[in-house]
Amino acid sequence: MKIHPVVLCGGSGTRLWPLSRSAYPKQFLRLTSDFTMLQETLRRLEGLPDLAAPVVICNEEHRFLVAEQMRAIGVTPKLLLLEPIGRNTAPAVAAAAVTLAKEDPDSLMLVLPSDHAIHDAAAFRHAIQTASIAANQGLLTTFGIIPSGPETGYGYIRRGGPMTDFNNTFAVAQFVEKPNLETAQRFVASGEYFWNSGMFVLKASSYVEELGVFQPAILSAVRKALAASRIDMDFCRLDEAAFAESPSISIDYAVMEKTKLGAVVPVEMGWNDVGSWDALWDLHDKTPEGNVVQGDVLAADVSNTFIKAENRMVAAVGVDDLVIVETADAVLVSSRKSAQDVKLLVDRMKSAERSEHVTHRRVYRPWGSYEGIDAGGRYQVKRLTVNPGAKLSLQLHHHRAEHWVVVSGTALVTRGDEEILLSENQSTYIPLGVKHRLANPGLVPLHVIEVQSGSYLGEDDIVRFADDWNRGEEKSKK
Repeated sequence: MKIHPVVLCGGSGTRLWPLSRSAYPKQFLRLTSDFTMLQETLRRLEGLPDLAAPVVICNEEHRFLVAEQMRAIGVTPKLLLLEPIGRNTAPAVAAAAVTLAKEDPDSLMLVLPSDHAIHDAAAFRHAIQTASIAANQGLLTTFGIIPSGPETGYGYIRRGGPMTDFNNTFAVAQFVEKPNLETAQRFVASGEYFWNSGMFVLKASSYVEELGVFQPAILSAVRKALAASRIDMDFCRLDEAAFAESPSISIDYAVMEKTKLGAVVPVEMGWNDVGSWDALWDLHDKTPEGNVVQGDVLAADVSNTFIKAENRMVAAVGVDDLVIVETADAVLVSSRKSAQDVKLLVDRMKSAERSEHVTHRRVYRPWGSYEGIDAGGRYQVKRLTVNPGAKLSLQLHHHRAEHWVVVSGTALVTRGDEEILLSENQSTYIPLGVKHRLANPGLVPLHVIEVQSGSYLGEDDIVRFADDWNRGEEKSKK
């Protein structure tokens, strides 16, 4: 029986701001290795027998990031499902389950968040095979992490009696919300509680049946969204109006806390949900003083502190138990014990309608990226990087003109009815209201400095006429 990984790529990772932002959240970042969290999620499955191509579920904005990061590690998905609106994990898993059940009701789904860290991949694969035996008999199986201490940042699962027909598998007695420290200490001392991993092995038809019993509104909305879905390049776009009818609820609340088919497989595998800077500090090797230091950092009389510098030198003197993270446009300073509360800052940024919680200074696009360098009242300067063979959309602007200077590489510029080939140190001018396009016909990345001038410089001043990426409805993206 093949195991179908169902990888959940939603979520904004707000507790890891300023590195994680809604346009480029933690699952797409290299936090624990040279690979991104999404790539690590897929790579640790290598060697698992009877493994099918993955089904990946993400929002529309991240679709090209997902596709490119999978391509970079040689993984071809079975299906890329696009959520038009976030509705938590139960509807997302339902979309995969309904799709797989149509093909084969006995399909086994391995449901995985895309942003967890697992140190012992071999132990994880062994636990998957153990859980698959129970799931193949219709049980809704989850992984319970054997706790290494009284953690207050995780939910817990209380185990019931052993399931004698299955090795190392227990009934689920109770799901418990994140406890206070005293309660967590009692849980760990009892030996009856595991951390809730948020990972599952489920038969597609079993999940669909239980969802129909406990959350029929979700099942109805998802089926309608799939029936009205459309294929766009390599993606399947769920119908927005139908999907929006689904309640927004997690798989735990929707099904696992109610079903009598719940089972838990205990496992010890160095698991961490990387839910805060403190959790990331815990994952990394440390200096003799207990520090995690990344980038250009000078530290004197500093202990038990996480310091990350991305763009400039960061110096710290005489501090303990802090998180210090520097990016191109923001610096975070927090006590490690308050690391879970970084999301409160993100909420304040949202209320103030600031952009720093959404994008970095460098913004990624399917053709490459752009990065803000300078800005004033009626101008802004950007650095564009266009991948070999890629091109921007054919577009025009009503409120701004643009100057392009080629720094390196070769640019093929469409300007009105003209086509111009530019090389290093050459430039061109795009008047306001003229159709234009920038393309890289070469074999190396194209780097261009773009100077915009005009009365309005927002990214939504784009009228798109043609686009290799079918982004006709996304006028805010270059």
